[in-house]
Amino acid sequence: MNSDNMLLLELKQCETNVWDALVAGDMEADSAALHQSFLGVYASGFSPKSHHVNQLENGPTIKSFALSDLQARHLGDDHALLSYRADFTRAHRDEQETMYVSSIWQRTQNGWINIFSQDTPAAD
Repeated sequence: MNSDNMLLLELKQCETNVWDALVAGDMEADSAALHQSFLGVYASGFSPKSHHVNQLENGPTIKSFALSDLQARHLGDDHALLSYRADFTRAHRDEQETMYVSSIWQRTQNGWINIFSQDTPAAD
């Protein structure tokens, strides 16, 4: 398997772990996946790590999700970009939503950690 395919598989698993934490309401797993200086850029504005993790204080925020059209790009030796489409249903809602996500991951001694994520709602 070439390095581009390996990168895609590794980052897909890392990103899936974040979504799984949102489904499980697992603050510890969510926190472990995000760098201390994590920045999220969302329709609601900027979000530091604490906001991303604390959204799970009252339990899961996502009911179900599917990631597709994944693309990975190297951004140097220890950084990479993962971009994809996310189809998901929020907890306590029935309608499915779609957004496009770009996440930057940093390779550390302990594996990949998410340092940045931007969500773009799909056009209707």
